[in-house]
Amino acid sequence: MERITTTEQFDQLISGNQEVLIKFFADWCPDCTRMNFFIDEILEEYSAYQWFEINKDELPEIAENYQVMGIPSILIFKNGEKKGHLHSANAKTPDQVREFLSENLS
Repeated sequence: MERITTTEQFDQLISGNQEVLIKFFADWCPDCTRMNFFIDEILEEYSAYQWFEINKDELPEIAENYQVMGIPSILIFKNGEKKGHLHSANAKTPDQVREFLSENLS
């Protein structure tokens, strides 16, 4: 998963007409570490989509703009708009992540 390091990079990535998935995380977050144990399998299943990650502590203004209050969170963007938001409370198991993706991706 490629890491987004600037607001400009983020803006460019979300503005396309393809769905883009972005995982918000922080290095100190135990639930983020837990998600890392199973996310690779999901990335393979959904390899038709572009996946990126943002460290919420490095780019807090992006997290704030898109109401990312808890981490890990996965957001789906298309044409510059947020199309889906998997909140941290519902991102604890592979099944929860898969359910969110199947309901929110085209």
